[in-house]
Amino acid sequence: MALQGFERRFLRGQAHGIKPLVQVGKLGLSGGVTTMLREALDHHELVKVRFMDFKEDKKELSATLAERCDAELITILGHQAIFFRQQRDPERRKIRLPRR
Repeated sequence: MALQGFERRFLRGQAHGIKPLVQVGKLGLSGGVTTMLREALDHHELVKVRFMDFKEDKKELSATLAERCDAELITILGHQAIFFRQQRDPERRKIRLPRR
């Protein structure tokens, strides 16, 4: 699902007040990080990931995480990345994307 610019802007605004739920530490992109992000996306749809280590590689690691979790990388701000994956079941969706 490719998001348009106005949808990304909307999601950045929604993510402003949330805290990071997943952290990338000494082990990098271990299976645990991927699993935690998948579960967080299933429950919340919009998730922040904080890079505690590997800060210089955050762009590559974020792209890899997005691919592994079938999510959309919204943006990277500082040492945090914002990911979005819309809930497959329309009745369980928490975030309604704007329309043009």
